[in-house]
Amino acid sequence: MTAVDDAQRVVVIGGGIGGLAAAALLAAEGRQVTLFEARDELGGRAGSWEHEGFRFDTGPSWYLMPEVFDHFFRLLGTTADRELDLVPLDPAYRVYSDPATGLDPLDVRSGREAATALFESVEPGAGARLDAYLDSAADAYELAVSRFLYDTYETTAGLRDPALLRRMPRLAPLLTRSLARHVDSRFTDPRLRQILEYPAVFLGGSPYGVPSLYHLMSHLDLGDRVLYPRGGFAELIRAVVRLAEASGVVIETNARVASITTDAGAATGVELADGRRIAADLVVSGADLHHTETQLLPRAEQTYPEQWWRSRTPSPGALLVMLGVEGSLPQLAHHTLLFTDDWRTNFEDIFGPRPRIPDPASIYICRPSATDPTVAPPKHENLFVLVPVPADPTIGHGGLGGGGDSDVEAAADRVIAQISEWCGIPDLASRVVVRRTVAPGDFADDLGAWRGNALGLAHTLRQSAVFRPRNASRKVEGLSYVGASTLPGIGLPMCLISAELVVKRLRGDRSPGPLAEPARV
Repeated sequence: MTAVDDAQRVVVIGGGIGGLAAAALLAAEGRQVTLFEARDELGGRAGSWEHEGFRFDTGPSWYLMPEVFDHFFRLLGTTADRELDLVPLDPAYRVYSDPATGLDPLDVRSGREAATALFESVEPGAGARLDAYLDSAADAYELAVSRFLYDTYETTAGLRDPALLRRMPRLAPLLTRSLARHVDSRFTDPRLRQILEYPAVFLGGSPYGVPSLYHLMSHLDLGDRVLYPRGGFAELIRAVVRLAEASGVVIETNARVASITTDAGAATGVELADGRRIAADLVVSGADLHHTETQLLPRAEQTYPEQWWRSRTPSPGALLVMLGVEGSLPQLAHHTLLFTDDWRTNFEDIFGPRPRIPDPASIYICRPSATDPTVAPPKHENLFVLVPVPADPTIGHGGLGGGGDSDVEAAADRVIAQISEWCGIPDLASRVVVRRTVAPGDFADDLGAWRGNALGLAHTLRQSAVFRPRNASRKVEGLSYVGASTLPGIGLPMCLISAELVVKRLRGDRSPGPLAEPARV
C-alpha cells in the first residue's frame, strides 16, 4: 500500500464488512481512522447470534469468489489461508423439488466434470450444453473481474476500450436477455433450470429480471468450488477486525452517527447521537446508502434523494428462521435448496404488483453443523433458513421462541412444515429446541435497510455496473460510500471490492483492474 504523507483523519460509519474493509485499507496507508458502529456488534448483515450452545450466522453463508478474499487479504500483507480455515463442501449443495412433481433430489458437486455428469444423467445432451454454458460463464466472469467490478467509472475510458468493444457482439445479447430466458432456451428439466437460475437471488433479483450476463454466477458454484470458513462467517468478520485494529483503526461500538457535518460543500466529520462532534478530512459511510443519503445529510447535499429511490428496485426482503434441533439431520446437506414447481409465481409473489410471502416458498437452508461441530451442542444440529419475501417492513418483526409478530411466526411454521414434508423429516417441529425469527421489520429497524430489504439494491440492468451508485458523493467533497448498494454490488466479495474502490478514487487510480498487491506476503 502507498503511504499518506499527511495523516488524514478518517471517520468510517458502520461496522459491516464494507466499512471494516475500508477502514483497514485506509489505515494501512497511514491514515488516522476511527470507525463508529451503532450496534453493540460488528459485521452488519454478516452478524452472529449465540444461544444455548448454538452459534448462528445471521447473514451470508456462501463463500464464493475466493480470489477476491485472497486479493483483499494480500493487500493487508496476509492471505486468506492464514486468516481462515477454509473447508471445501461436498456436495456443494442439495436440491429438493415439490414431492408432488415426483422429481428426485439432486446433489450438486462443484467442478466441471462432476457438474456436466450430473446434468447429463438428468437430461441427455445437457452435459455438453452445460459445458458450453460454463465456458460462457467463465468468459463473462473474467470480463466482469477485469473490466467491470474494479472500475470506479470516474471516466468511460474502460467502457471504450477496443478489447471490450470487440466483444460487444457477444456481450450485447447477454445484457438484453433475462437469465431465465437464457437458461430455459438451453435446458428442459426444471431442476436444471432452477440450479442455473437461482443465483439471481444472490444478486438480489429474479431470474426473470436480471440480465443473462449474470449466468457468470454458475462459474462460481459449478465451475469453481464452494467453501466454508470453519467457525462460521463471524470468523471472517473477526479476521477483518483483527487486521483493521493491527493497522491502527480505532473501533467504537454503540456509537450511532446522527449526521454527517459539512462546510462549504465538503465533509468535515460526523455528529454522534450522544452529541459528540468528531472532525475528519474524509468520511466513509458503510451504513445503508438510503439511510446515509436521506437521514445523515440535508436535502441540498443528497446525491440520491428520496425521489431517486422511488424508481429503484430493492433486493427481496428475508424471513430468517434459526433453529436449534435435537438429533441428526442427514437429509440436509451443508447447503440445501427447496425449489417450488411454480417458479415464476414464486418470484411474482416477491417482486410483483401484489407482493406476499410465497406459499409454498422456495427455501434456502444452511446446516453448518454438517461441517462444523462447534456451531451446535453435541447431538444437535444448527439450521439457518432463509425465505426470500417482499421488501416490506410491514410484514412485521421476528422474535425468540415464537414470540414474533403473528404473520411472521405463522409463515415460519409453514416453512418448518414444508422442510419436514419435502425432505422427509416428519418429526422436525417436535425436535426444535431453539427458535428465532427475523423479518423485514427487523432489517429496517436494526440495520436501517431501505424498505427492509435483505441484500441491497437488486442487480437489474439499470442498477448494475456504470448505472449503480458510485462510491463517492457528487454533492459533498470528501464523502465516500461502501457497501452492497454502491459499486460493484451485493455480497461479501463485492463489499470488499467497494472498499478498494474508495482507495482507488483517493489515489486517482482509474484503471479497470484491482490494486497492485505487495510484492511478498
